[in-house]
Amino acid sequence: MKKSLSHGFTLIELMIVVAIVAILASIAYPSYKDSVLKSRRAEARTALSELLQQQERYMTQANTYLAFTNVGGTTAPANVPFKTFSGDTPAKTSYYLSASACPSSTIAECVMVAAEPVMADPDAGTLQILSTGTKTCTGTKSSVCWK
Repeated sequence: MKKSLSHGFTLIELMIVVAIVAILASIAYPSYKDSVLKSRRAEARTALSELLQQQERYMTQANTYLAFTNVGGTTAPANVPFKTFSGDTPAKTSYYLSASACPSSTIAECVMVAAEPVMADPDAGTLQILSTGTKTCTGTKSSVCWK
């Protein structure tokens, strides 16, 4: 009597493993994506707080805030003395920072600093802080902006 030895996996066993991995990936990927967005928003909030502090220091020296725009990493005016991006380097940034006068106010009285996402974030959109302390965002879910 000869024993047959089984080597390897059958096609059915392999397909079951692939199906299980696919199910786990379909559950895990959205959670991962959400966590990445949350960490980027936290990075933007930190960068905005730092920019607002720099603006307040500038205000004490120049008696006005400094308005600047940031479109795709290019600032106007060109020599802004503040950090104009979130993160460590401009190449790896998640948000571009800018500053403008508050609505119905002058730049000497009030500044609004904003963080515009490099990649779309429809839930939060652009994060904004006014020098008066008001925090807003332009996204569809304002509850996720400042948490």
